[in-house]
This record gives sequence, C-alpha cells and structure tokens, in this order.
Amino acid sequence: MTEKLELQPVLALDELDADSNRAPNVSDTAAQSKPVTTAKIVGVSAMALAVAACGGGGGGTAGGSATGGGVTPTPQPVVRKPENDAEAARFLLQSSFAVGTGAIQQLKNDGYEPWLDRQMNAANSQSAREFFASRGFDQVDDNRYFDNAGIGDQMIWSQLLTGGSSVRKRIALALSEFFVVSLNSINLNWRGPAIGEYWDVLNRHAFGSFRDLMEDITLNPAMGVFLNTRGNRKADPRSGRVPDENYGREIMQLFSIGLFELNSDGTRRLSGGEPIETYDNDDVTGIAKVFTGYDYDYTGISTTIVPGTTRQIPDPDYARQPMTADPSRWRRARTEGFHSDDEKTFLGLTIPAGTNAQDTLKQALDHLFNHPNVGPFFGRQMIQRLVTSNPSPAYVARVAAVFDNNGSGVRGDLRAVFKAILLDDEALDPANVTNPSFGKLREPMLRFVQLGRTFGASSISGNWALRDFSNPGNGLGQSPLRSPSVFNFFRPGYFPTGSQAADNNLLAPEFQLVNETSVAGYVNFMERAVEASGFRFRDIELDYATEIDLADDASALLDRLDLLLTANQLTDSIKSTILTAMEDVTIDASSTAEDRLRRVHIGVLLVMASTDYLIQK
Repeated sequence: MTEKLELQPVLALDELDADSNRAPNVSDTAAQSKPVTTAKIVGVSAMALAVAACGGGGGGTAGGSATGGGVTPTPQPVVRKPENDAEAARFLLQSSFAVGTGAIQQLKNDGYEPWLDRQMNAANSQSAREFFASRGFDQVDDNRYFDNAGIGDQMIWSQLLTGGSSVRKRIALALSEFFVVSLNSINLNWRGPAIGEYWDVLNRHAFGSFRDLMEDITLNPAMGVFLNTRGNRKADPRSGRVPDENYGREIMQLFSIGLFELNSDGTRRLSGGEPIETYDNDDVTGIAKVFTGYDYDYTGISTTIVPGTTRQIPDPDYARQPMTADPSRWRRARTEGFHSDDEKTFLGLTIPAGTNAQDTLKQALDHLFNHPNVGPFFGRQMIQRLVTSNPSPAYVARVAAVFDNNGSGVRGDLRAVFKAILLDDEALDPANVTNPSFGKLREPMLRFVQLGRTFGASSISGNWALRDFSNPGNGLGQSPLRSPSVFNFFRPGYFPTGSQAADNNLLAPEFQLVNETSVAGYVNFMERAVEASGFRFRDIELDYATEIDLADDASALLDRLDLLLTANQLTDSIKSTILTAMEDVTIDASSTAEDRLRRVHIGVLLVMASTDYLIQK
C-alpha cells in the first residue's frame, strides 16, 4: 500500500517556536495568482486517500573517573541524536507543529531527549485568558463578545499558529481529541472564555498528572455544560427524576477505561473467545450519582449591564472557575444542594451513603484512575494522534508501563508518558518511513497550522480573525475544539471499508473525514491559504522571504520545501512533477518579486497536496 496516485488538484501549510530560518516579513498581498494547470498538480481524491490509508501512506560519549589507585570507566548516558536533517525534521513534525532550520540544528546538537525536556519545560507564551484580555474580548460592551462563539475560534487559531511552547500545545491538542469538549455545543454566556479555560486546563496539565487532569476536566464549566454535569440533580422519587447519566457514561467509555477490558499491550482480553465489557448499565446508574449537585461557582463574580439594555451579564470568570457543589456559592445561594446522598456502587467500588460531594468525587476519580485499562487505553490513542495509526502491541505496552510507573513509582505522569511515546524506538526508527503499515493521515487542521508556523503567520490586527473551518465544502472539514460530537472528529478504531487498509487489518482514524466533498474543499481552501488571499484570510500574512530568495533555483527551493514540510519524504516521481509545474513560471533577470512568489506558492501548494505529504510517516 505504498502506491502514490496522481489525481485531481489539491491546494494547501508550521514551524517550531524557534523559527530562526525566517527572514523579515514580505507582504504577498499584491501577488496575483495564475491558474495552475490541473494536469500538473499532484493531488488527492477520496478514492486515492482510501487506497493510501495507513499503508501509503546518535551517539554518546564515555568518560572516566579515578577511583582508588586506578581509573574506572564511568558509563555516561547515551544521548540519541538524529543523524541528519531529515530525521530531525521527522521528529519535529511528530512532537510539534512544524519544522524550522534553527530547530533542526538545535535538535541535532542537543539530541532527542534533552531537546524534548527543554521544550516541555517551556511555559506558554500566552494563555487563552491572556489572549481574551489583550484583545478586549472579555469586556461587556456593544460588541457583545459574551454572545460570540467566534472569539473562541480566534483564540485557538492564535494559540496554534503562533507563540512558543509548540510541543506543549501539540500535546494539548492531542488531549483535546481525547477529553472532548466542543465549542459547537456549549450553550452559555461567554462561550469563548469557557472554551479558552478548557484549553488552558489542557495546557497546564499536558506534562502533569493524568489524575489531576481528570478532576479539572470534570469540574470545568465548558465540560459541565457539554456533558450535562452542570445542574445535574439527585433523584426525586416524587417526579421520577433520576441523575443524568451522560458524563458518567462518557468518563468511563471515552475518558478513562473504554468499553472492553484490555491487556497491557492494548489488545482485548477475551473470555470464551469474546471481549469482556468493562461496565454495564448498573455501573452507569451508580456512577451517575457521583456527578450530581454541581453548578457554576459565582464566588467573586459581579455583573455588568449590557449597553442600551437592562440585561445583566456576569463576568466571564464564572465560565472559568471550577464548578462547585457548595450551594452557598451558586448564583442563587441555597442552604441545600442537589448532590445525591445515596450509596453509589460501580466498577466494584461502593461509596457509602451520606458521603459528601467532594469526597465522593475523589473516591470515584481515584478508582477510575487506578483501573488497569487506563494506561493502554489512553496511551494507544495518544500514539495514534502523534505518531502512527497502527502502533504495535509492544509499543503500546511500553507506553502503558510508563503510565503505570514513571520509574519513580508515580502513576499517570504525563510528561513521562509523552516522552515514552515520542522517544520510543518504533517512533524514531527511520526504517518506518518505508513501512507500509506505519504512519497516519495528517489531520486537516494540522496541515493548516503547519502552513502558518512554517511560513511565519502573523495577524495584521492582532485579533487572529480566523473562524470555524469545519465545513468540508469550503473549509478544512475540521476546526480545532469544534468536534461534531463527544466521539471526536473520528473514532480511533475507524477504517474505510473496501480499502487496502481494511484488507490488511489496518486502522485509519483520520480517513473518517475524507470524502469527495472534503477533498475538493481542502483543495480550494488551501489554495487561498497558501496565498493568504480572500475574505477569510484578510487578517493573515505569511512570510515567504527565504523561499523567494531561493526562487531562481526551483530545485533548491523544492529541496527546502521537501525538508520543512515532509522531512524529505517526497518520492522522486512526485518531486519531478512538482518541479515541472514550478518551472512553468519563468524566472529571469526581468522577473519581479511577484513572479518569484508565484513559483513559491505553486511549490508549497503542490507539496502539501501530494500523498507523500498527506501521509505522515
């Protein structure tokens, strides 16, 4: 399944935080695009993607120390380093959003683990909360930002397209596809700040404790609204009301243990040849009582009158502060809460009747956190998001073992888990570049983020006026923090029926987004994105100065694009096709900057349209 097809046109763009390869900004707004001959474009269609699904697509030093009367060699830790630029670029594209020549050199100098430690230690350059404050988006004024979900899109695009801590943000984005909250379905005032706090929670905990992350996600107001924990009440025999089961079910099925019991390597445990379910309906009913009695915490929250009205809007911090089960801290203070005092039994745990909400939550989350499924269930999906759709059971087992014990007796250490994922031999092995069972389809939102970071995206206004790109017909078919459901944009066990992936028992989760409409939409969207042209990109500029300087030599320019965008994974045949299209733009002594920019646009577009690019290895 390594076949590459030349199909219909596709058009499309990332870099690490140290983008030292960029030259000063060069505006391309004056450049006018000529139509690109479709026969010369290496594209991808829904059929081609299905064919390619999941198939197509250092040395240390030793020292010595004097001991007693002789010299006893003291072995030093071997620091594994990339052997060339391509290996460095490949690692950067797995662990972050993009590649820059400065980052490549630093990685080659430091080695994989020291470089990764450095990046994990870096703090975020700007939080979502700080973004809203800096733009005035958390003010009650005539703009009515309190009723504007679009500022949430602007926030997340700003976070992904620019600023430091790109490794932390890459991990946070992967976590957002596991602990799913969608801006599409959180109905409250201040939806932007609400989803922003959820994003900040993921960033704060990206290299912290999985158990702490579980609790902060559970009490997050956006999650509370999304899965009905907020306002969930204890049973009322008089009315027949029972606790809402939504969050209780999903925290088991999606956020911790999954549907079936797993071996440590992620394979299913069997009984009589059949998988063993992790929970039943009684467990759902029992755990649902845990998540009762919670509502917004209005401690310290004031209200502001909307100009020209009598409407009062609470400060946005009510949508950020963790929910509370203390009724005295609700908007309308009460002496009695709505938390269930009943006994709660699920997954072999019994929480005695009368246990308060805080202790109940602690016992419930501790019990889920210590379930043996969590390591392989979570670890496998994070490998899928970052490295490959079909990790070997041994790879999953190694990551799950680190989840269970980071080497110092600590369970759920996410820093150790993500290092285990990214530094595993299976991830780093350069032989997997040609392994037809290795790799993954790049998610559309990651392609766009890569474009922006590789070519120094900036916002003219500072507002990052980019919106929801979920529409597959005229957008990416995917937009961050806008999953269509709690099941993410795609299921981890998905494969396209009738494909070579299916024939070879390979999974291809991201291909759930692929169809004729989304492919054509991606082409048209990315053509304009590469040029930063059209209404939706009116606030964005890209910096192609370095590429323009190379434009006289189309081959050298293509070599640079190949390294930065694919880690030198373009095949000779596709490079030849792209080079021919680039050379159709004649460059000579009379050529203008616009002519050179046009050659750059064609090169970027066609690289990001090729199957060699779309399947990340």
